[in-house]
Amino acid sequence: MQRSSFWLLLLATLYVSACATATREKTAPIAHAPVVAKPAVTVPAAPVEPVMSVLTPATIATTALPAGATPPPVADKFAPHIALILPLKSASFAPAANAVQQGFLAAAKSQMRDFPVRIYSSTDEGKDVIEIYRQAIANGAVAVAGPLTRAGVALLAGYPDISVPTLALNTTEQKLESGKLYFFGLIPETEARQVAQLAYAAKLRDATIINTGTALSKRLSVAFADEWKKLGGNINAEVVYKDGDDASVLLNLPTAAWLVEPVITPVTVISESGVIETVVPKRAGPPPAAPGNVVFLAGDSRQARLIRPYLNPSLPVYGTSLLFDANADTLTNYDLNDIRFVDMPWLLQPDHPAVMIYPRSGAALDTDKERLYAFGIDAYRLLHVLLNNRLRSALPLDGVTGRIRLSDANIFQRDAIPALFRYGHGLTPEAFAALEAEKAAAKAAENAARRAVSTENSPASPAP
Repeated sequence: MQRSSFWLLLLATLYVSACATATREKTAPIAHAPVVAKPAVTVPAAPVEPVMSVLTPATIATTALPAGATPPPVADKFAPHIALILPLKSASFAPAANAVQQGFLAAAKSQMRDFPVRIYSSTDEGKDVIEIYRQAIANGAVAVAGPLTRAGVALLAGYPDISVPTLALNTTEQKLESGKLYFFGLIPETEARQVAQLAYAAKLRDATIINTGTALSKRLSVAFADEWKKLGGNINAEVVYKDGDDASVLLNLPTAAWLVEPVITPVTVISESGVIETVVPKRAGPPPAAPGNVVFLAGDSRQARLIRPYLNPSLPVYGTSLLFDANADTLTNYDLNDIRFVDMPWLLQPDHPAVMIYPRSGAALDTDKERLYAFGIDAYRLLHVLLNNRLRSALPLDGVTGRIRLSDANIFQRDAIPALFRYGHGLTPEAFAALEAEKAAAKAAENAARRAVSTENSPASPAP
């Protein structure tokens, strides 16, 4: 009995000991490996002109979506990049979009920035614009340029989730829903307003508008008239002249009358019979228009060549860049002599250092496509201004399309440069003055050479 009690006591002791050991293994703290200090990472110095490699690409929110919200698109080859949205799949807009794309990529190559450009093609920039924009953001776009059409820009302006600097390549009257969306475009109405300012600065006060009947001509006429009245000018009349209309309306163009009729001074002449008589000289053309009159021609170069010969030659004529065809031959442009207009440095100052640093298109482009190519260059430059948050320091920008500044409502305003037609060319005032000086110097040299020849051929005077 004593031996049985001994074995029972031994078994109980072993059971209690085993339970205590198991409990200690469960509650014992986990041993961690010692923490090794990482070496300090050396951060490279920032470049002189910061680029957006210092920014982290936009990320997709992972919070719960509200009821009915569209889920974010799935990233396709995520990488930080600059997105360019253009209607390259549109039969109507593809030619213009392709010219903008060429200029944009040419500027990107010249600037040698860190981020590659990724092209996003759309059709006619309808409802797919928002989806394309969201996809670009999901793919890692740090900035977006586009869309190009007014309809596409209106849709994007109403989109509230603009998360990165975005430059729309047109303007809209749609209410802006994001402070990160900016607008830049080649707007003909802006040129019409600038032409009004130039004409008013030249002390012209009474304007007659020639409207060619097209939708664009009507828009230009409205913009010029609105700016002209704001400046304090007077509108004599708006004349509509379409192809094939009776030209008498141009010959008898309404203008402001003379305050005091000019007096034609009689001259004294000797007739063939030797009689001395006083006569009033006859005018070779129509009577001159009163000072202060001006004509705004809201047409293109072809229409202007048809209209200009019927106008009183004493009337100053102004127009927009639509009048200038850089590829037209000199003889054709002679019909437009003395007409004043505005256009971009890309066409009027090809030898300017700020223009020459950007390559020209490898393929031949017409004048309108050249303007769009230059527009693409300046669009890329402005997008980098937004990327680097340099609006205050970089503006106004001397662009290849003109002098660019930021006006109200996040709109980049482009001021074209003034020019006039002379000798069959479109010339800036500086180029015209230089050409006149060159012609005067050549004429003086020719006269000096003639005098030298005349002196050599004249008989020597007899010695006294």
